Amino acid sequence: MSEIVYGIVAAAIALVTASLLFLRVQRSKVENNDVIEIGNLIKEGAMAFLKKEYTILAFFVITVFIVLILFIDLDVFGIIGQSQGNINMSISYLVGAFGSALAGFIGMSTAVRGNTRTTEAAQTSLNKALNVAFSTGAVMGFTVVGIGLLGVGVLYMLFESATVIAGFGFGASSIALFARVGGGIFTKAADVGADLVGKVEEGLPEDDPRNPAVIADNVGDNVGDVAGMGADLFESYAGSIIATIALAVAATKSISDQLVILPVIIASIGIVSSIIGTFLVRTKDNATMGQLLWTLRYAIFGAGILTLIGSGLYIYFNEINFNLFWVIVVGLLVGIVIGTATEYFTSYEYRPVKWIAAQSETGHSSTIIAGIAVGLYSTIIPTIAIIVGIMLSFVLAGGQETPILGLYGIGLAAVGMLSTLGITLATDAYGPVADNAGGIAEQAGLDPKVRERTDALDALGNTTAATGKGFAIGSAVLTALALMATYGTVAGITSLNIMDPKVLVGMIIGGLLPFVFAGLTMQAVGTAAGEMIEEVRRQFREIPGLKEGKKGVKPDAAKAVEISTTGSLKAMILPGLLAIITPIVVGIIPFLGANALGGLLAGSIVSGFLLAIFMANSGGAWDNAKKYIELGNHGGKGSDSHAAAVTGDTVGDPFKDTSGPAINILMKLMAIVSIIFGPLFLSLS
Repeated sequence: MSEIVYGIVAAAIALVTASLLFLRVQRSKVENNDVIEIGNLIKEGAMAFLKKEYTILAFFVITVFIVLILFIDLDVFGIIGQSQGNINMSISYLVGAFGSALAGFIGMSTAVRGNTRTTEAAQTSLNKALNVAFSTGAVMGFTVVGIGLLGVGVLYMLFESATVIAGFGFGASSIALFARVGGGIFTKAADVGADLVGKVEEGLPEDDPRNPAVIADNVGDNVGDVAGMGADLFESYAGSIIATIALAVAATKSISDQLVILPVIIASIGIVSSIIGTFLVRTKDNATMGQLLWTLRYAIFGAGILTLIGSGLYIYFNEINFNLFWVIVVGLLVGIVIGTATEYFTSYEYRPVKWIAAQSETGHSSTIIAGIAVGLYSTIIPTIAIIVGIMLSFVLAGGQETPILGLYGIGLAAVGMLSTLGITLATDAYGPVADNAGGIAEQAGLDPKVRERTDALDALGNTTAATGKGFAIGSAVLTALALMATYGTVAGITSLNIMDPKVLVGMIIGGLLPFVFAGLTMQAVGTAAGEMIEEVRRQFREIPGLKEGKKGVKPDAAKAVEISTTGSLKAMILPGLLAIITPIVVGIIPFLGANALGGLLAGSIVSGFLLAIFMANSGGAWDNAKKYIELGNHGGKGSDSHAAAVTGDTVGDPFKDTSGPAINILMKLMAIVSIIFGPLFLSLS
C-alpha cells in the first residue's frame, strides 16, 4: 500500500508542472488592443457558459450524492460495512465530479489566456507561437493526469477499497458526459451557423469580423474542444486505473498486492516521461508541415519509449510476471495503430480525403456519400487492432489459466495506452488554442503572415488530434471491457449466454443505445444551428452597413453566444440521463436483471465502438477535404466544389466533435453505473 504514495508524488509533480507552464503562458505579454478586446469577448463568453453549465450540474451531483447514501451497499469484497461504505462511496463520487469539473475549468481558463498570447507570439515567429500554444495545451494535459491520479491514489489510501474508488470514476464520467455533450453542441451549432451563412451564402473568409457567429465559434473551441475534451479524457484516464485496480483486487483478494499497485506505478512513470517529452517540442520558423508534425511525434514517441523502459525496469526488479510488460507494450501499440489509421483516413495528405474532395466537384450529395463511405470502411483497421490487442493482453496476462487475470491484462493495456496522456493531450489541446489565435488575428486585421503561422499550427493540430481521438477510442473500448468484467465480479456473473433471452434482449438494448444517443446529440446540434443561421441572416439583413464592413459597425456577438449557450444546456440533459437511467432500469426490471444488464454492456461496447470510429473519421475526413480544396485544389475557395465541401464539413462537425466522442463516455459511464448499483440489483433479485 505504501507504493501508492509514488502515484500521489507523481500527481503532485504533474500539478506543479502545470502551474509552471501556466505561469509561462501568463508571462507572455499582449500589446495589441484589438487582440485584447477580442480575447476578452471570447473569455467572457466561455466563462459565462461554464458557470451556467456547472450550476446545472451541481444540482445533478447533489441528487446522485443523496441516492448513493440511501441505496448502495458496497460490501462486495468483504472489506467495509454497508453504512460506512455508502458514505465513502458518496464522498468518492463528489471528489470525482469536482475533479473532472476542476480539470475542465483550469484547462479552459488557460486556453482563453493562451489564445491571445499565441496570436501575439505569431507576429514574431512560428517557434514562439508553437511554444505558447503547446504550453497552454500542456497545462490541460498535466492537470488532467495530476488530478486524476491524485484523486484515485488518495481515495484508495484512505478507504482501502476498490469499489469505493469506483465512485470517483462515476463522478468523473457523469460530469464528462454532460461537459462533452454540452460543449460539443455549443461549438458545433456556432461553427455550422458561421460556415453556412458566412462562407457559403455571403462568401466571407473564415473568422471574418462581420460574421456574428465567429465569436461564438471561438468560444465553442474552448468549451467543447478544451473543457469538454479535458473532462472526457480525465474520466478515461481515471476509469482505466480504477477498473484495473478493481480486477486485481478481485483476482488476488488483497488490497495491496503488486498487481493492485502496478497500474498506479505505470501511470506515475508515464507522467514523468511526459514531462521529459515536453522538452523535445522545438521548431524553426521556416519549418515545413512535415517537420512540425515530427516535432510533436518525437515528443510523444520519446515519452512512450521512456514509459516502457521505466515500466520494464519496475516489473523486472519487483519480480512481477514480465509478460505484463508486454501487455503494456500492446496497449501503446494498439493506440498508435488506431491513431495512425485515423490519420490516414482523415488527413488530406492521403487518398481517402483527396477522393472526397474530388467527389465535391459533382455536388453536395456526392460529398456526403463519399464521406460516409470513408467513415464506414475506416472501422476495419481499428477493429482488427482492438481484437488483436484484447487477445494478446488476455493471453499474456495468464487468462487461459485464470480468466480474471486475462481481464486484468485488458485493463492494464488501457492503462498503458493512456500512460502518456499528459503529452498526448497537450498535443491535442493546443490545436483549439491555435485555431482561436488564427481567428483573433483575422478579426484584428493583423498581417496575413500571422494567420499563415497560426493556420500551420491549426492544421498540425488537426493531424495530432486524429491520433488523440485514436487513443481515446481505443482506450474507451479496453476500459469499458475491463469495467464490464468488474461488473461481472460484483454481480457474480462469470459468462453471458447469448441463447438466454434475457441476455439477448439486453444486448439488443445495448446495441441500440449509442444510436439513440447519437441521434439526440445530432438533433440538438441541428436545432441550435438552425437558430444560429437565422440569427446571422437577421443581423446581416437588419444591421445597416454590417455586410459591407462599414467602419464602426459591429455584429451582436453576444446574441449568438446566448443562442449556443441556451441550446446546448437544454439539450445536454436528456442524453446524459439516458446513459445513467437505462442501466438502472434494466437491472431493476424483474424479467431482465443482472444478466440482461451484462448483455446491455456488451452490446453497447460493440455498436458504440464502431459508431464512434465511423462518426469521428467521417467528420475528420469532411473537414480536411474542405481544407484541401481551400488550398487551391478542385476549384479552390468560392467554387461550387468548395460550397459542397463546406456542406460536408458542417455535417461532419457534430459527427467528430459532439456525438462521436461522447459515445466513448457513454460506454464507460453505463458500465460504472452498473458496478455501483450492482449490489442493489442483486438484492432485488
